[in-house]
Formats: sequence, structure tokens, C-alpha cells
Amino acid sequence: MYEEIFKQTEVEMKKAEEAFLKEIGTLRLGRASVSLLEEVFVDYYGSKLPINQIATITIPQPQLLLIQPWDKSMLEKIVKAIQVSNIGLNPLPDASVIRISVPPLSQERRNELVKILKKMEEQVKIEIREIRRKKNEEIKKIEKDKEISEDESFKLIERIQKLTDKFIEELEKKTSTKEKEILK
Repeated sequence: MYEEIFKQTEVEMKKAEEAFLKEIGTLRLGRASVSLLEEVFVDYYGSKLPINQIATITIPQPQLLLIQPWDKSMLEKIVKAIQVSNIGLNPLPDASVIRISVPPLSQERRNELVKILKKMEEQVKIEIREIRRKKNEEIKKIEKDKEISEDESFKLIERIQKLTDKFIEELEKKTSTKEKEILK
């Protein structure tokens, strides 16, 4: 039981961290990235599919995305999906490919992205602390029901605190790395 609670806590915190990493991956940094198109879905014969499931996305240059649909009839639908997605990119259809030029960021926009990044980081920290709080309450309840001793309870709460600190430290490192990436 003791290890099970700890492992559950670790899994929940890891999920929060992974969601954060995926979210910061979508921040547009003024250079081409496949993750820019992750949230764009195209109507493909009645189903909404992400672009990477109906086309090949390549990055031939740092400021250019190239989308090559597997089904040429999907070219216009992909262009329209990108335009209505409000991601700030302008797709230019060619005979069999779509070119998307990614404009460089202004310093003002970079500063704005750093603020957004910091807010995202704070939300995940709150989420991780909330996981810790819930697990600590769960441990206290188990202790009250005499399923574990006071010493075991104390040790488990201490381990969960160390785990929380480890995850928060990792988040801060990743945020710092991303911030440097945005500002350069």
C-alpha cells in the first residue's frame, strides 16, 4: 500500500509534466516546427484528422514548413483548415504541396511568449502541489483508520514532498531552457 500510493503520485505528477511539455512545444518560436500544426484538424471524408495523418510534413529550411498531402484532393481542405485554425500562419498551395513560411518573432512577441510560458509553468506547479495535497490527505486518512503507522505516514509524506520538489525543479529547468530558446 505504501509503495502503491507513492507510485500513483509519481504517475500523476509525470502526466502533468508531460502535458506541460506538450503544451510548451506548441509555442511558436519564429521557426518551423511540426508541432505548430498539431492542433489543426482536417475534415477527411467525414472524420476530423490531424494533418500529420493525411500528409507528410517536412522542414526543408528553418523558416519553412512543407506539407505534401497523400491524397492530392485534400490540398484545398488542408489549406482551409490551417486558415481557420487561427495559428497565425499563411499557407500557400502549390501544385502538389503547401508551403508555409514562418515569420521571425519580434522582441515584443518574444517577451509575451515568455510571460505565457511562465503562466503555463505556474499552472503545472499548482497542479503538482494539488496532487501532493490530495495524496497527503489520503495518507492521513489511512493513518487515522490505523492501516499504517504514524512513522510510515510521516515517511511517505516526506517521500512525496521530495518527489514534488524534484518535479518542480525539473519544470523550472525545462522552463528556463525554453525561455532561453524563445529569447535568442
